[in-house]
Amino acid sequence: MSTSYEPDGPPPTARASFREVQDSPEFAELRRTHRSFVFPLALLFLAWYFLYVLLADYAHGFMGREVVGNINVGLVFGLLQFVSTFAITMLYVRFANRRLDPQAERLRRRIEGDA
Repeated sequence: MSTSYEPDGPPPTARASFREVQDSPEFAELRRTHRSFVFPLALLFLAWYFLYVLLADYAHGFMGREVVGNINVGLVFGLLQFVSTFAITMLYVRFANRRLDPQAERLRRRIEGDA
């Protein structure tokens, strides 16, 4: 069985299908939902990270202040970077499971003709 299309790309029907999906309101909503969660969270994390870097570079007295024993503020903030990374990952997974995956599944079914 053979089709006639350029070997460099997908068949024309798949290309048209992709454009239809990309221009569909469902895909726009999926993209908007994703971006409305990811962009603010990424900006918040970057602000927190740059605050940590700036404090480490310019606020030696503050970052060197002992909290408990030999543990100082800089070490606590450094460890909180890891904690915040894991927390953001957990939030995103929960968000994706609850909001993105159902939208993507409905879109997939429509594309594949199941719905």
